[in-house]
Amino acid sequence: MTIKIGSELQTFTLEETIQALVRTAVATFANGFEARHQAEATNPEGIINMKIHNVFIEALGKEIQYYTALVRSLDSSLGNMLESLAINIAKLNFEVKRYVEGPLSVKQTRIIAELLERYKRREIKPSIKNYLVLRKIFPNTKVKRKRHDSDYYLIDKKTSKHYLIELKIGGDLDNKKARSEKEAILEQFTILSNILPKDTDIKIYFATAYNRFGEDKPWNQERVKQFFAKEELLIGRDFWNFICQSSRGYDTVISTYKKNSHFIKKALENIKKVYLGKDG
Repeated sequence: MTIKIGSELQTFTLEETIQALVRTAVATFANGFEARHQAEATNPEGIINMKIHNVFIEALGKEIQYYTALVRSLDSSLGNMLESLAINIAKLNFEVKRYVEGPLSVKQTRIIAELLERYKRREIKPSIKNYLVLRKIFPNTKVKRKRHDSDYYLIDKKTSKHYLIELKIGGDLDNKKARSEKEAILEQFTILSNILPKDTDIKIYFATAYNRFGEDKPWNQERVKQFFAKEELLIGRDFWNFICQSSRGYDTVISTYKKNSHFIKKALENIKKVYLGKDG
């Protein structure tokens, strides 16, 4: 890929470009995370200070109190960084959109609701074939339009295939959320089917940034698998390989992240000194 640096154009491989994006994302995240928490140290409504008032945690000591609050903040902030990183990487190979808007008929909505109810009752197993009927219904021009914000609506720059991806960093969903996520993404699928040429390839996925059971181990989030078919899942390695459009995508992202994790570790050390003192 050719990128302009200063007044010169330089060419980088896909792997080198991904490495640069990861390195920049980690360093920027570390700087922002440290600056934000240090600035809020004396603010009673700061992110950490607002989370330390659990008297049951407080009884365990100031250090435990601090770490439990920090970890919650870190987990949330790191998840947001990974979502943004994935979007920036996706832009290398896809046109990235963040919403879907178009007509959605009452009949199509009813079919989706009935399908999800059958999944809930375990009358049928999730399959792509279950909802292809939605593509055979053509709403008239009087049907109201609906808009859905989308985690990732990607259009492959080479093949023009369309992808809708619902990303949950760890993939931990209860049944109600799993059902609502599938409902939302099926509505997006249907809207695209209504506005795009009928032969357009449209696929939907539920994705996670890592396998919460351990990479390369079976992913057994049954609450999700009750509503999403196996071929609709992009878990951990599969998600990053897809976003990077490379069989080495996951390895490139993880290895580069680890090499630059010292930025985050240093930021955490500096934050700790502010809240707990040098000897904390």
